[in-house]
Amino acid sequence: MGSRLSAPGPQEKRFAAYIEGLANAAGHEDRHAPLKDYCKGLLLPGERKSIEPMAARLHPHNVQATRQSLHHLVAKAPWSDQALLDHVWQRVLPAMQKHGPVAAWIVDDTGFPKKGAHSVGVTRQYCGQVGKQENCRIAVSLSVATWDASLPIAYRLYLPKDWAEDAARREKAEVPEGVEFQTKPEIALDQIRAAVAANLERGVVLADAAYGMNTDFRDGVTTLDLQYVVGVQSSMTVWEPGQQPLPAKSRGKTGRPPRLLQRTTDHQPVSVKQLAMNLPSSAFKEISWREGTDRKLRSRFAAVRVRPAHRDYEKAEPRAEEWLLIEWPRSEPEPTKYWMSTLPPNTPLKALVKMGKHRWIIERDYQELKQELGLGHFEGRNWRGFHHHATLCIAAYGFLVAERSRFSPSARAGHLGFIAPGPAPDFRPRGSPRSPRAA
Repeated sequence: MGSRLSAPGPQEKRFAAYIEGLANAAGHEDRHAPLKDYCKGLLLPGERKSIEPMAARLHPHNVQATRQSLHHLVAKAPWSDQALLDHVWQRVLPAMQKHGPVAAWIVDDTGFPKKGAHSVGVTRQYCGQVGKQENCRIAVSLSVATWDASLPIAYRLYLPKDWAEDAARREKAEVPEGVEFQTKPEIALDQIRAAVAANLERGVVLADAAYGMNTDFRDGVTTLDLQYVVGVQSSMTVWEPGQQPLPAKSRGKTGRPPRLLQRTTDHQPVSVKQLAMNLPSSAFKEISWREGTDRKLRSRFAAVRVRPAHRDYEKAEPRAEEWLLIEWPRSEPEPTKYWMSTLPPNTPLKALVKMGKHRWIIERDYQELKQELGLGHFEGRNWRGFHHHATLCIAAYGFLVAERSRFSPSARAGHLGFIAPGPAPDFRPRGSPRSPRAA
């Protein structure tokens, strides 16, 4: 085993070079060794990727000192998460782009069920992982995607209002003073602004209806000169094709001229569901958008040009026309999904569908980040630790993405051929009922 450890293979050499750059981005030299250990620990086989089990796998004869070193790196050391994530995408994105340009920037959020009420950000809220209201915390992310690969480039905890306004809990969880309550769309828009400022190659912004129904989010994306394809709910109101709100009233003899658009009893917007149900069947076309596991994915779609109607009676000009994309599978009694899009008016239906459906690509990212790299395994309670652990998980995952883009689509955490001694036979994590008594 010693000879194998002393002669690393090509992949381990690439990992060493990659991790050296990350260590430099973390700043102080004292952080370099634990950062390298932490990232390697995340990539090694093992069911649990919290600090103590990783320490036991990495240095079985020096577990406690390794644990303390890793804990300080993640929970205490004041390095910049964004600086490290910027270094990751600057290294990984060129490898992704060898197979094609950036296609999309994908907004998403992910939940982590968590017991108790003391871990930062934990409250009872909808958790997608379990599909219901649950005690959990949620993080908002922005990923950059080509047609073949994707990588998270920004990641931030959503701090619920009851947390943001509770000074005692904030202090105990070490929430930075500058962090105020923001909705998830507001967090996502900040992440998008930062990506624009970093001159990242632009892509079409994709998001589900939790973001797409937020008019300020859509307007913010447009203000940044970015296009979007975002999910919306069936209740969203629009003006039917060719229609728009009525102009302002005629000027009276006195006072300021009226400016605001009008609606009347007979001139009202409709819900996207109502519009879709009134379309002729000939408006829907069978479209396939990608290869699935065992067959091409296909469904029926229609697209029409409409104007969003949200509170336009408070505006002086009607909103610009956009695409309304509708999915209505043959087997369903009514449409199942809706999107709004600012892609150009001459965009073919298939291109609209392909882009709208491209959010699927980040599913593998989160599956591996959670199941293989332990994204949700951090056991600390503070703000810094939550973000540092996630940043290092994304950094380790970035190496996998680069390896796949290089030549190995099957590269997975725990299957890279990395060598580590592994835990001692009698190792038990602290708190285990079978933990041996200290000598």
